[in-house]
Amino acid sequence: MSRCPLLYVEIPDGLQYSREGLRTLHPKLEQLHDFPLTAEEQLHEAAALAAKISIQGVQPKLSVRLDAGTGTFRVVETLGQYIVKPPNPAFPQLPENEDLTMRLASISGIDVPFHGLIYAKDGSMSYLIRRFDRIGRKGKLAAEDFAQLGGFSRETKYDSSVEQVIRLIETFTTFPAVEKLKLFARILFCFLTGNEDMHLKNYSIITSKGGIHRLSPAYDLLNTTIALRTAEEESALPLRGRKRNLTRKDLVEYLGSERLELPPQAIDTVLSRFRQAIPEYRRLIEISFLSDDQKRAYTDLLTRRSLVLGFE
Repeated sequence: MSRCPLLYVEIPDGLQYSREGLRTLHPKLEQLHDFPLTAEEQLHEAAALAAKISIQGVQPKLSVRLDAGTGTFRVVETLGQYIVKPPNPAFPQLPENEDLTMRLASISGIDVPFHGLIYAKDGSMSYLIRRFDRIGRKGKLAAEDFAQLGGFSRETKYDSSVEQVIRLIETFTTFPAVEKLKLFARILFCFLTGNEDMHLKNYSIITSKGGIHRLSPAYDLLNTTIALRTAEEESALPLRGRKRNLTRKDLVEYLGSERLELPPQAIDTVLSRFRQAIPEYRRLIEISFLSDDQKRAYTDLLTRRSLVLGFE
């Protein structure tokens, strides 16, 4: 048996996707053809379009639309429904890593857009995520990342702190208490899963049609520690003035209680949710599309970070 890269469910050998997986992309989708560009072609196309689209970042990416009638994706400059990130030869298995990490976030109760892995015409896998700022075919929700909100640029997106992120939430969201609880869960999750690259542009506030300003669904969740292999920090933004050797006291007592001012019961609920999710994390890592070496590295890091947080 094989696994559907969109849902991780088992499928008969010879199939690429499950029927349920295809229907999550579109209710009438019966077949999905390979993405029409090889991994190398995707990188070239992403570089060529970087100045024309609004989804620039460190990882190469493409804006795409799905034609459900033909079961094909096409690259577009505007009105994209999805973002596609191809493999990066400089770092092993980034698409598989990001998809897995986003999946772990979802089972932890963190809001994430629909995402999955898709096959390209050369057999490689690319990461696919639905844009959370799109409504219908042409509608769009207003979204601003925290670099924009804080007056920072792409070049200075690391020149801030977790404490500053909290102040931006207090300033710009409609219900700060709700959003601060979400932030607490995200920061704990990033520590637990080795994401030391959550800079200001990886947090955004989205405005709903009703005028509610809230944290956008989470995105760019990735175990950068195992991807980089030389990571020395545990957080892109300092917490309590530090980016490494963070402790439970830093992450729970200082961040949760002192800075975010969360009620003890709310903190305990988040911690309990993560503690209960650890066995499912391990199961998903094991059945993921990562190589055996990457699976071991991910599991080993999870174990070390779980011990820091007192989950094991």
